[in-house]
Amino acid sequence: MDIKKAFLNGDLNEEVYMEQPEGFVINGLENKVYKLAKSLYDLKQAPKQWQEKIDKVIFSNEFKINKVDKCVYMKNTDKGYISVCLYVDDILILGSNDHIIMFTKKMLINKFDMKDLDVVNVIPGIQISKTSDGFVLS
Repeated sequence: MDIKKAFLNGDLNEEVYMEQPEGFVINGLENKVYKLAKSLYDLKQAPKQWQEKIDKVIFSNEFKINKVDKCVYMKNTDKGYISVCLYVDDILILGSNDHIIMFTKKMLINKFDMKDLDVVNVIPGIQISKTSDGFVLS
C-alpha cells in the first residue's frame, strides 16, 4: 500500500514559522510569516512527525513494535497473525489469512489517504515471485 502525502499527516509538537513562498507573497504583508498547523515536506521534523503519527495509529490497534526493526509492527490474535512493514510512505502487510489482512487495510484506509497496490512483487532490495510452491525472494 502507498500512503499519499505521508509527511503531510504529521502533527507539529512545536511552533514552526515559514516565510511566504515565492509567488504567494501577499502585497502589503511582505514581511509577515506563516505559522504552520501541520507538517510539510522539507521540514527537518517531517519524518519524525510522520513516524509518530503512524505509530500512534498502529499502537492504538494493539500492534507491538519489532525490537530489531522499529518499522515493523506485529500482532497476534485468535484469528491469526499480522505484520505491517513501513518503508517511508509504503506499507507491506503480511498475514496468516485474507480476513486479518483486509481488516488491517481498512483500519489504515480509515486513517490515511492510501492506494492499495495489490499483490507485492518488489520491496526495497528484494524481488518477490509467486510460484506453485509459495514465494521466491531474490
